[in-house]
Amino acid sequence: MPIIDVKDLTKSYRVHRKREGLAASFRGLFRRQTTEVQAVKGINLQVEPGEFVAFLGPNGAGKTTTLKLLSGVINPSGGTATVMGYVPWERRDEYRRRFALVMGQKNQLWWDLPAQESYRLHQQIYGVPEDRFRATLGELTELLEVTKLLGQPVRELSLGERMKMELIAALLHSPEVLFLDEPTIGLDVIAQHAIQRFLKDYQQRRQTTILLTSHYMKDVAALCQRVVIVAGGRVEYDGSLAGIIDKFSGKKIVTLQFADGSRPEDLSRLGTPIESQWPRVKIGIPRNEVPRILAETLRDYAIEDVSVEDPPLEEVIADLFHQVS
Repeated sequence: MPIIDVKDLTKSYRVHRKREGLAASFRGLFRRQTTEVQAVKGINLQVEPGEFVAFLGPNGAGKTTTLKLLSGVINPSGGTATVMGYVPWERRDEYRRRFALVMGQKNQLWWDLPAQESYRLHQQIYGVPEDRFRATLGELTELLEVTKLLGQPVRELSLGERMKMELIAALLHSPEVLFLDEPTIGLDVIAQHAIQRFLKDYQQRRQTTILLTSHYMKDVAALCQRVVIVAGGRVEYDGSLAGIIDKFSGKKIVTLQFADGSRPEDLSRLGTPIESQWPRVKIGIPRNEVPRILAETLRDYAIEDVSVEDPPLEEVIADLFHQVS
C-alpha cells in the first residue's frame, strides 16, 4: 500500500490583475479584475514506503504547491490525497507528528537564539521523550558535524551550517515522511556534498520516505533512483533516472581523437559539432546513427581514441523542461 497516494489533485488561485496607469488603479479600488491560475492540474502520484523520490520541474510547475498540499499547509481545489493514511489538510495532530517539511528558503529556527534552544521548543511541540531527544540530537549533530555550533546564535552561522541545523530540527521527532523543497539552494559545492551524504546515509539507516525537489541534478543523481517530472501542474514523467536519458535524449556525445594528418574537411558531415580542441573533437550524433557513422569514420580516418556517452543529465532535463513548459 502506498505511503503517499495522490489522485487528481488540483489547486487554483484567484490572482488580482493590476492595470497600468493612475486612472486604471483608481478604478481597481472599486472593481478588481482577477484571473484564475492553476498551480496543480490533476496530479496522480503513488510513493511506496522507504522510497527516495525526486520531484522535478521548471519554475512554476507546481512542485512547491504540491508539497504544501501534502503537508496540509494549504487546501486543494479538487482531488484526493493521503499520506500514511491521513488526509493532510485535515491537519490532525497525529499526522503532524509523523512528517516534516524543510524548505530551503524558509527558516524554522529562532534567528537570534542558538539552535539548541529551538530544538528544545521542538521537543515540547512534538512531545519527544528526553532520552530519545538526547539520543537523536546526538546522532544527527554527529552525522552533520555541527556539535560545536549548537550554542552559537543561528544568525552567526553560514548558509550551509544553517541548513544542517534546519535538517536537524525537522528530524528530531523521527518523521516517517520527509518533504524537502530545495534543501541545497544557494549552497557551495562542499556544503551540497555534505547535505547529500547525510541525507543518503540517514535515509538508508531509517528507511524514511523522502520526496525531494531540487534544481541541482547532482542532488538527484546522488540520492534518487526514481524521478517524477511535473510541468504545467501535471506529471509528465515517472520512472528511473536512466530512463529520462533513454526516453528524452535523441543523441549520443561522441568524442574522437584524430591522428596527425587525418582531419575531415567538414565536421558537420559526421554530426553536430559541440566542441573542437584539435585533434580532439566532440560531436552530437543521433542515437540510431551512431553505429553507422562510427564505422564510416573509422574506415575513412585514422582515429587514436574514441568514446561514446550520453549527454549530461542537466542538458537532457533542461531540454525536457523546455518541451513541456
